[in-house]
Amino acid sequence: MLSRTASDLYWMSRSLERAENLARMLDISYSLSLMPQAGRGDGLGELAMPLLITGTLDAYLNRHGELHAERLLHFFALDADNPASIYSCLGTARSNAHAVRGRITADMWENINATWLEIRELAPQGVAHYGISRFCEWVKQRSHLFRGATFGTIMRSDAYRFIRLGTYIERADNTLRMLDARFDMLGEEVEEVDDRSARGYYQWSALLRALSSFEAFAEVYRGSPNTRKVSELLLLRADVPRSLRACLEELNAMLASLPGDNGLPAQRLAAQLDARLRYTHVDEVLEEGLHLWLTEFIQRVRQLADAIYCSYLEVI
Repeated sequence: MLSRTASDLYWMSRSLERAENLARMLDISYSLSLMPQAGRGDGLGELAMPLLITGTLDAYLNRHGELHAERLLHFFALDADNPASIYSCLGTARSNAHAVRGRITADMWENINATWLEIRELAPQGVAHYGISRFCEWVKQRSHLFRGATFGTIMRSDAYRFIRLGTYIERADNTLRMLDARFDMLGEEVEEVDDRSARGYYQWSALLRALSSFEAFAEVYRGSPNTRKVSELLLLRADVPRSLRACLEELNAMLASLPGDNGLPAQRLAAQLDARLRYTHVDEVLEEGLHLWLTEFIQRVRQLADAIYCSYLEVI
């Protein structure tokens, strides 16, 4: 497979996953922003979470001055000038899909093309008119439909593997950043939050719902969510689809199945990260410090993404 084709497939799926992740964090952050705030003390509150996770706080403040719910929703949902918006991510995914139209199935193309046409029709109305929760659910449903079409119709060839690589690199990064953003917003107070308090319960529950893991938590654990339980679930459990370990297992499997020796650096790094998670206990994570552990692993996932790019996607 040509590097350019592999790159288009990889970024197509990564952009779709990013759009879904943005919808998840935007919906939860907006819902929590309606509750009484006691957060960071700088006035940003829950509305700042999507900005902190995506690293676009400065870009937003330069354009809009101060946080405002309606402007922030537009910035992340339908702003064509924001490369991190859902609108831009879906546009990028559609362009990549068009470039590799001959390597994906008709069902996949029809889904992604219809999604792009629908969001273009929706954009002039504005997300406030459509309804933020309804809009976010629509984005998630379109992403689910694309993954279902992919899993159900495409051959298990290299094209399938690069699509899966893009999905799980983006998902691993998002899970880490969602966890880390809670520490960034609450600062030192995060260690003082009473896990049995209403505030602690709603914060952890919102994070679990944003990562579609609330039902999994209720099935595995008794009692209310706390730092230890949520960290173990979202970092170290292989049976939770959006956990870090589940993502690394999938990445390791996909890379190991690709032919040739060019990808050995990426394969080696993925295997090392997978083994580290497999043999890590949650108490070790908390002893090191959750924020420090997350920060280090965000860098590790970035290194893996760079290794994948250099091994397979760089056009020579």
